[in-house]
Amino acid sequence: MSMNSSNFPFVWMSFSQEPGHDSEKDFEEFEANLKRGEPFVILSDSAPAEDHEHTPEEKKRTSLWMKKHKTELRKLVLAMVLVEPSPAKRLGFKAFSVVFAKFWGYPLILAPSRDEAMDIAKRLLPGRATSSAL
Repeated sequence: MSMNSSNFPFVWMSFSQEPGHDSEKDFEEFEANLKRGEPFVILSDSAPAEDHEHTPEEKKRTSLWMKKHKTELRKLVLAMVLVEPSPAKRLGFKAFSVVFAKFWGYPLILAPSRDEAMDIAKRLLPGRATSSAL
């Protein structure tokens, strides 16, 4: 996962990873957003690959990181808005969204388009929306 925070508080995340991707940098960027101390929304138009299996080390690292930052995650990340054009896939993600919210501490919201995702994010951050966020 990589983050584009240039339009903070709208943070775009990508789950596509090339071989040799340094996940440590991803966690550092996520932490930098938390250290701002301001609420933000994570948006993504790339769902994690269904066939991607995390190693036990990756799972442990993620779990430990999440536990360390649990309070900030629940307070500052208002939601992750995932763009998924397929109604069938959005329906499939609904069940996963319950597990996601329990683990990460913030909801997973599904949107059919990038424009709708931005509309949702703007509603979550009243008074903070800017036209340059697109």
